[in-house]
Amino acid sequence: YRKHEWDKHGTCAATLEVLNSQKKYFGKALELYQHVDLNGCLLKAGIKPSSSYYKMTAIKEALTRFYGVTPKIQCIPPEEGEKAQTIGQIEFCFTKELQLVNCTALEGESNPMQAHLELGTSELSVCNDTLPTYYPSEVQ
Repeated sequence: YRKHEWDKHGTCAATLEVLNSQKKYFGKALELYQHVDLNGCLLKAGIKPSSSYYKMTAIKEALTRFYGVTPKIQCIPPEEGEKAQTIGQIEFCFTKELQLVNCTALEGESNPMQAHLELGTSELSVCNDTLPTYYPSEVQ
């Protein structure tokens, strides 16, 4: 997994002094991850991992309000017979100076740094704003 992430994103990061080794790259990713404190932010907005469902728009609004940027949220679509999607990945984008930036602003560019939170290997797709959304407790 680490090799895949390094090959995919790290080679771009390697041009930056602060990220020019695997150790620095993953160390910085963990540091940014703790700094972002996703669970804490969502908890403040009353969104906690549970068996109840949330509106995707409420989750997006909470994150955007808290961080001032729009993250990229991907979901696992509902299983057959179910009505709710499950959050599968929340991605924050950073500039080369490691400032948070709207992920939407980077479409088509190569992102120097992404903080990934991945849950299963299921097919992830863009979240549907109208579907009820399940926030599973495994979002580490």
